Amino acid sequence: MSADVSARTVRQADGLDPVRALQRVLYRSAKQDRTRRFHALYDKVARSDVMWRAWVSVATNQGAPGVDGVSIAQVESGGVESVRAFVDELAGRLRAGTYRPKPLRRVNIPKPGKPGQTRPLGIPTVGDRVVMAAAKIVLEPIFEADFCPTSFGFRPKRSAQQALEAVRVAANGGRGWVLDADIKACFDNIDHEALMAQVERRVVDRHMLKLLRSWLRAGIFEAGMVFDSEAGTPQGSPISPLLANIALHVLDEVWEQHGRRLGTLIRFADDFVVLCSTRQRAEQARALAETTLAPLGLRLHPDKTQIVDIRRGAQGFDFLGFHHRMIESRKRPGRWWLNKWPSPRAMTSIRGKIRSMTAPSRVGLELSAVVEQLNPVLRGWGAYFRQGNSSAKFGAIDYYVHERVAVLASRKYGLSGFNWADRFTWDWLANLGIYRLTGTVRYPTVHARR
Repeated sequence: MSADVSARTVRQADGLDPVRALQRVLYRSAKQDRTRRFHALYDKVARSDVMWRAWVSVATNQGAPGVDGVSIAQVESGGVESVRAFVDELAGRLRAGTYRPKPLRRVNIPKPGKPGQTRPLGIPTVGDRVVMAAAKIVLEPIFEADFCPTSFGFRPKRSAQQALEAVRVAANGGRGWVLDADIKACFDNIDHEALMAQVERRVVDRHMLKLLRSWLRAGIFEAGMVFDSEAGTPQGSPISPLLANIALHVLDEVWEQHGRRLGTLIRFADDFVVLCSTRQRAEQARALAETTLAPLGLRLHPDKTQIVDIRRGAQGFDFLGFHHRMIESRKRPGRWWLNKWPSPRAMTSIRGKIRSMTAPSRVGLELSAVVEQLNPVLRGWGAYFRQGNSSAKFGAIDYYVHERVAVLASRKYGLSGFNWADRFTWDWLANLGIYRLTGTVRYPTVHARR
């Protein structure tokens, strides 16, 4: 078979739009031949239909402008024709070989659940984000053909809930020691050459490789100066999660070959745990992970990586926003099952959002407007955490919402105290239309092992 994926082959894919058909052919080609390297990909990135699909993805996610100050709203201000002209101009520069990415705009955003702490984020321009999204459309199916079932993060048809279910099944199956691992500043420290070596296992298109390297070396704009990027992926960009998964696929491969005897690896992007049957195996799993990550320029955080004994509820651990702990069955004493509920960090995060949305500065708003803004936040948070044993935590958040809205109402009407015993009762709050978390938990089949 030719190293190219011809347009005729793509057109023969039945019942699919051209972009989806292209992805399916790329995936099948990569899946059928695990040693195949792709020579002609760059031209597919510049295809008008691929670029338009990329624009839709970027526009849907919104996001802030980059160093050029151009926002999505500005591009859309002239209507569909303005957007098409913007996308066509980008595609034209790609085809002509004149496209050059701009430096990333550095901003510091608050860490969820950690008041006062921030993490750096590099924001590409809208144009660069569109080209990155187009490259992801082309590259993702090729590498998806190789990715292992131990990886759940930022992959099509895979989710955090699936990763959490894998944790529950492994723990209920007798793996009572957990390597709770934290890769120190993963997105900032991935070695460029090591990453590109992994990309080149599948891609030999010179122009595509040059495009990827240009994003890695675009630099960071901060305080009026541009600083070189010597390591890391462009975090905050559409292609960054894919590049991280390509790099960390090395860990998954090593585990498939050498680590399965030690324990069950469950990885969500740069966050992973290994569930083992003994402490000794957990220690060996830690050593294997450290050895595997070192050539990528990565290392485990010495203070945040720990080995946890979860047997009979001795200890718990946090993973993907949940706190996990073994709880003894009420109906069958002596049997222990893994339960999960929102972690302290997740609780702090949602409380912070509720507090900011009911702050004294919002006393001038109608209470109905405050509730209208609160409800999507509560629904989104609840939709993620309802897959667990979260009833008590949901009740605590409902109580906190009641308290905060009652305090806001008291300020609004010039009253002292909370006044919820006789005035701002739960019935009053319910009549405002507030979303209530209590009663929305969906319990898993707690005793299932497979």
